[in-house]
Parts: sequence; C-alpha cells; structure tokens
Amino acid sequence: MERIAVPERTAVAERTAIEPTADPAQLGFDPARLDRLDRHFAEYVDSGRLPGWQIVVTRRGEVAHASTYGYRKREERIPVEPDTLWRIYSMTKPITSVAAMMLWERGLFELTDEISRWLPEFADLRVYDKGSALRPYTMPATEPIRVWHLLTHTSGLTYGFLHNHVVDRLYRDEGFDLYPPAGMDLEAACEVWARLPLLYQPGTAWGYSVATDVLGRLIEVVSGEPLDSFFAERIFDRLGMTDTRWWVEGDDVKRLAGLYTPHPIDGHAAHADDLGRLALRRPTMLSGGGGLISTAADYHRFTQMLLREGELDGQRLLSNRTVRFMVRNHLPDRQDLGTLSTGGFAETTLDGIGFGLGFAVVEDPIPSRVPSNVGEYYWGGAASTAFWVDPVEELTAMFFTQLLPSSTYPIRPQLRQLVYSALVD
Repeated sequence: MERIAVPERTAVAERTAIEPTADPAQLGFDPARLDRLDRHFAEYVDSGRLPGWQIVVTRRGEVAHASTYGYRKREERIPVEPDTLWRIYSMTKPITSVAAMMLWERGLFELTDEISRWLPEFADLRVYDKGSALRPYTMPATEPIRVWHLLTHTSGLTYGFLHNHVVDRLYRDEGFDLYPPAGMDLEAACEVWARLPLLYQPGTAWGYSVATDVLGRLIEVVSGEPLDSFFAERIFDRLGMTDTRWWVEGDDVKRLAGLYTPHPIDGHAAHADDLGRLALRRPTMLSGGGGLISTAADYHRFTQMLLREGELDGQRLLSNRTVRFMVRNHLPDRQDLGTLSTGGFAETTLDGIGFGLGFAVVEDPIPSRVPSNVGEYYWGGAASTAFWVDPVEELTAMFFTQLLPSSTYPIRPQLRQLVYSALVD
C-alpha cells in the first residue's frame, strides 16, 4: 500500500483548524520523540487498518502537537483535514456529566436523590436473578437508582450491544443495540429501560450502560429544556464549540469522516455505510451517552475547560471544587473497575482504574503497564476516539478516527506510551 503524505491545510479547514501554539521543547517535550506519534500511527493507515486520524497534544494550555494523516473518506481519497467532523460517540458522556453537575451546583438535586423523583417510571425496579431471555426470573431492587449511580455506571442498567448477559439480550429484543429503535425518543426509551430488569442491585457493581442517556433525560426534566438546547446554550455557546452538533447537513456533510469497521477477511478498514449515514439525519432520540459529532478544535476547548477546573476564557461552567470532586474515585469503598466490573465492554482498562462522576480515573497506573499519573481522567468513544486530562502534568491528549469497535486495536495505550515518553523535563 502506498504511503500517504500528511495533507496540506486548506482554506476551508482554517475555520476550525487547531495548530501548535508553542515550541514543544519549551513545554517539556522532545520534538523528535513527539514525531514518533505520527510515524507510529501512520503505519495503521498505510497498512489499511485505519482510514485516517487526527492527534492533538497540549501542555499548560498550549498546543504542543497537532497532526492529521490519511483519509476521512478513503474510497474517495478525501484527506483528513483539521476541521474534519468526527462521531465522538461515548465522548459525549463527559459533556452530559458536566451538564448534570451544572444543575447540581444550582441545588436542583442531590447526588443521593432517587431518580424516580423526576422519572417515576424508575420506581419499583426489578433485578435479574436467573433464567433465560425467554423466561427470566427477577427479584425486587433493594436500593433505588440514585443520581450518583447514573454518573458512575453503578445503576444496574446495561447496553444491548454488549452481548454478555441475558439482560443485554432483553435490551436487544426491545430494539436497543448500538442505536435505539427507529422513531423512539429519549422519554420513550427510558420507559422501556425502566421496565427491563437491572443487571445487578444498584451500587453493588460497575457496568457500562445507557445510564448516561437516562442522565440526559433527567437533565431535560429538571431543567425544563430539551437536551440539545441545554447543551447549546449552557455549554457549546459559552465555550465556543461552534462545530459540535447532533447530526450533519448541508455543506458540512463533506467534512464528515466516513465510518469504518474491520473487514472480516483481511482486517482492513471497510466502510460501514448503513451506520455511517445515520449521522446525516436529525436523531429522534437525543443520546447523552453517545449522540454527538464534533471536531478536534471543539473538543480541545472542552478538555481545556476541564484542565482549568471548570473555566475557559472567562466562562465558568463549574466550580473548581466541583471538577476536583467529579474526578475522584466514587466507586464503593474506592474499589477499582477490576474488582467491580461486570465484565462487559468498556472504554478503558480495569485494574487500577476507578470511576468518578462521568470519567474513568487513574488510581494506580502500574497494573495497566501504561504510563499515566494518579488522578488522570479520561474516556473514549466506540469509533476509537479517545481523550485524557492529566492535571499533574497539565497535559491533555486527543485521538480521532472512525473505526468500530474501539477494542479493535491498542490505540489508547500506545498513544499514552508515545506521549509520556516524549516528556523529558
């Protein structure tokens, strides 16, 4: 396969281009070591495993490295540009969590409140005990789902696409897989999820789930606003995230990256046409768990707000104390995911990793055998996108591509390995 040159910046891309703003050496990086990032991940493209990618690394609020490589639409030979639009899927979750905590700061709910106070369909829940999908046996929930359960994925809810448990199968039987059933809105989805059995008693385990979608519905009811309006007015407009949206239309369609999956024979990235086209129409269900499309420049502004503990360019979304509280380990007895996880898919390794209010949190970097710092927090998306914020090094990193599922290649640990090994101060 031919080697692909890093594309030139175009006039259109300058609208939302993100470029280095400081000499990497002055920020504590060895520039030659940073260049290893591009050489390493270029091989993913040259070998056909990825269509293309975008990487951004910052330190102390300055962009130390920003690069693109390969194609956003490989079949048409259209290169990745700095203003490429990416489906960020579960990188929507931290945004939803920030939105919820903005309401919490106004005293509109407590983290210990039962969610049935606003979503009565979640009263009188049942928990799976035994049996098959055709004949499941359940027991009453001994603990209600509380707001903090949603933020920490300890609610007992699950995802249909996990394919790990009888309850996952029950979600699929109701039409919930990677996407919700056609024509179903968020309110109706919550009503379905509430009548399905929980995977476990709330607060007793950790399981990746639709919990953040339920949190999005809670935001709507508590605020009295649709989720898209709340995000636009309270977060995107204030942070200058002008390119983040729920679907793509008009002239922006040409900026949207194609969506890919590994070909079952040769493993090369193959265009997932049917799933990819869903981004071209307004969704009926506003998914706070995975519905947003964004750019590197926009998500950079979100991560910088987090690094600055709730404030960016004079716009304060959260108190610094609130952000510090969110990125601590909120799992019961401060256990890690290796102990509490139900074994389903997650956008993270498990051992040594806790979970805060919307983020995975590093408690001990040694078990993963990947460099990081205690207190680093992060998440990723189903199409292999990822970000992290390291308050100790005052560092953020982001990786964007469009390959489902995110577990296909070890992109995230390799990104950490290369970024931290480039730090030399």
